[in-house]
Amino acid sequence: MKRFVFYNPTQIVFGENQTKNIGRYFENKKCLFLYGGGSIKHNGIYDKVVESLKKYNVSFVEKSGVKPNPVLSFVYEAVEFAKKENIDCILAVGGGSVIDSAKAIAAGFYYDGDVWDFFIDKAQIRKALPIYVVLTLAATASEMNSGAVITNEKTKQKFNTRADALFPKISILDPTNTYTVPKNQVANGSVDAIVHLLEGYFTKNYLNTPIQDGFVETLVKTIISSTNQILEEPQNYDARANFMWSATLALNGLTTAGIGAYAFPTHMIGHSLSALYDIAHGSTLSIVFPAWLKYNKDSLSQRLERFGKEVFDVDDQTQAIEKLEGFFASIGAPTKLKDVELSQKDIEAVAQNAVSLAKKWGLNDYTEEKIAGILKFAL
Repeated sequence: MKRFVFYNPTQIVFGENQTKNIGRYFENKKCLFLYGGGSIKHNGIYDKVVESLKKYNVSFVEKSGVKPNPVLSFVYEAVEFAKKENIDCILAVGGGSVIDSAKAIAAGFYYDGDVWDFFIDKAQIRKALPIYVVLTLAATASEMNSGAVITNEKTKQKFNTRADALFPKISILDPTNTYTVPKNQVANGSVDAIVHLLEGYFTKNYLNTPIQDGFVETLVKTIISSTNQILEEPQNYDARANFMWSATLALNGLTTAGIGAYAFPTHMIGHSLSALYDIAHGSTLSIVFPAWLKYNKDSLSQRLERFGKEVFDVDDQTQAIEKLEGFFASIGAPTKLKDVELSQKDIEAVAQNAVSLAKKWGLNDYTEEKIAGILKFAL
């Protein structure tokens, strides 16, 4: 095992009926209540949150309208609003898009420059507003990590930033809050969580990591089984709970601690698909990840054989890829570029866009030619 420091200060409050307690964690404060398109007003979550805020004497101002691929223009607007209202903290009620937006707003609150500076490595986040979360969509693990991803609509860049100050203070994970999540969003969340786990699993060079491999394989199997259960029984509490906690563990630092260097090349390519064509994040990964595995099949033969055996009970590396791609397709996730109305003619633009993020992430061997070569496996 490689040397590592594991740090994660987020407190998780897990279980049914925990939403009603959110206000107690920032009693007597003033918060920015941030959410997305308004589904929380239809499924009862909004009312539960407001009741809790009032109970604990939390004053609040609302800001809605976070998009599934959160955008920089919204962050700019919300930062100015937050400063004007002189808030003490941010309450993010939603999934990764809402939480990532909250993180960007929290960082921008104390910064006099352009918040995009944090995403292009022009400035470092030294201070941020406290962030509290009520999770309504399991997928990204943003509720328990320090990262945020935002799309700059003008430059067509979907970039990330991270800082210890961006770890949420408290995240409430109530599986019942996900009962009404649509099937396509369940599928996208499932893919996202699985690929979070498997990018480190397949890109690391140091293989003497039985603990981490066991974590990943068990979590992937749990996500697959719970996803299938959820699609059949949307209000199956145990399935929702297992899915929610697995997705959180998939990117909170636990499964990659001690594995040494690893990378997120398919996220890099997927971000370009989202930035250029506004495709849902999970959908970009269900297209790119199987293609990436096929492109690298020979160099990944040992890992693919283990993965196939442990997760799908198959011995052949080609079968391992087919099983994973087949699962994605079975839950309604796109697996080919044509599934999102793209074709060969779009590959060049995606490859050109992805190179800038590849450089930012230190993936210097990911040239336009290599990225295009990977995407050709998704035709």
